[in-house]
Amino acid sequence: MDEKKKELFYEPKNGYDLMDAAERLACEDYCRGYMAYLDAARTEREAVRKAVKLAEAAGFVSDDGLTGPIQPGQKVYHVNRGKSLLLAVGGKKPMSEGFVVEAAHVDAPRLDLKQRPLFEESEMGYLRTHYYGGVKKYQWTAIPLELHGVAALKDGSVADIVIGRDPGDPQFVITDLLPHLAADQMQKTMAKGVEGEKLCVLAGSVPYAGEGKDRVKLAVMSLLNDRYGITEEDLISAELEVVPAFDVRELGLDRSLIGGYGQDDRVCAYAQLAAIMGLETPERTAVCILADKEEIGSVGVSGMRSQAFERFVEKLIGGTCSVQESFSNSFCLSADVTAAFDPMYPEVSEKQNAARINYGVGLCKFTGSRGKSGSSDASAEVVAYVRRICAEAGVVWQMCELGKVDQGGGGTVAQFMADRDIDTLDAGVPVLSMHAPFETTSKFDCYMTYKCMKAAYEAK
Repeated sequence: MDEKKKELFYEPKNGYDLMDAAERLACEDYCRGYMAYLDAARTEREAVRKAVKLAEAAGFVSDDGLTGPIQPGQKVYHVNRGKSLLLAVGGKKPMSEGFVVEAAHVDAPRLDLKQRPLFEESEMGYLRTHYYGGVKKYQWTAIPLELHGVAALKDGSVADIVIGRDPGDPQFVITDLLPHLAADQMQKTMAKGVEGEKLCVLAGSVPYAGEGKDRVKLAVMSLLNDRYGITEEDLISAELEVVPAFDVRELGLDRSLIGGYGQDDRVCAYAQLAAIMGLETPERTAVCILADKEEIGSVGVSGMRSQAFERFVEKLIGGTCSVQESFSNSFCLSADVTAAFDPMYPEVSEKQNAARINYGVGLCKFTGSRGKSGSSDASAEVVAYVRRICAEAGVVWQMCELGKVDQGGGGTVAQFMADRDIDTLDAGVPVLSMHAPFETTSKFDCYMTYKCMKAAYEAK
């Protein structure tokens, strides 16, 4: 009976029981590179800039000079408005036979400054915010914060603004009530305990010398003007993001975990970036997308719904076939994270189908919510194809779904790739505390996700 069970049953195993010493060293080396990338990529703009530097060092050049179809082994990239990035390595087969595309996103939940953010209240200076993506608002109070982004001036110049990242910089905070005065607040639900309009960043308290109103506001604005040459009106055409000031760190006494902000989904973005940078001449052209705006529906010119992807592919094709013909023969891994089973909150997961830490890259046949709403729902053939390439490349993987059927769920860019007639499957790293200011992943799962992305690009 035991032999029959071994032959017929499917029993996932902890990845560390399958990993030898050499691969553990390779895993650690990969994760050091990932942690450095994550620390440098606090916003989607910074994630794209850092990725471009890494890609150029690996031999990629701008697609500006691409006048015909991409050639085997040719490496090109295209930056879309500074907030998303597309890369490609030419394959041996023509684009009419399709290509392999991996799509992740580099935006993350955060607080955006409003267009008129600066105000003074009781001689304290504040910045008003509007949260971006799905956040638990109470998690953003009483933690150190940084300010990152750009201010576009009327003369066409753009000021890059980063405050709080350098060791000598000041940081920011959103205050919260002390327990002694929070009796009414603590009677509210967690969703209502901190209201969106109260997520105001404390920016200063020293008044400008002189008499009159708004002296603290003037002092704060004067400091911004001295450092960046901007006025209050310039904030109207600014994109300034408030992000956590936590450094990326190893977690646990065994250092097996990684903690940091924005791992959803820069952990998958880096995996596919590292995979494509290591390619020479794949069988089919390899395409890597670092998209923006996924956390708010993949909208806008830099999101996955944008026609920027079609334009890039059209350039790679160089008139040799139609974009739709190429799409219909292509394959996509939608590289996005999934929820890791948390033993402290087992009630939200169906344990047999939940992703587990240290069990490898999570493959998701569907995402969406409840009745698979908003899902591309990959076919059995597509799932079997990914199983095969993972097996051939020694990738440890697990099949999973995001929570119990009636509990909730979430979306990725998969549905928008499937809308283009591209076979698509979700694959990514299981994450604890997803969308929190400090998320947790497993080094093993990060490395196996990279191996999965690499295997997909190199598949025959």
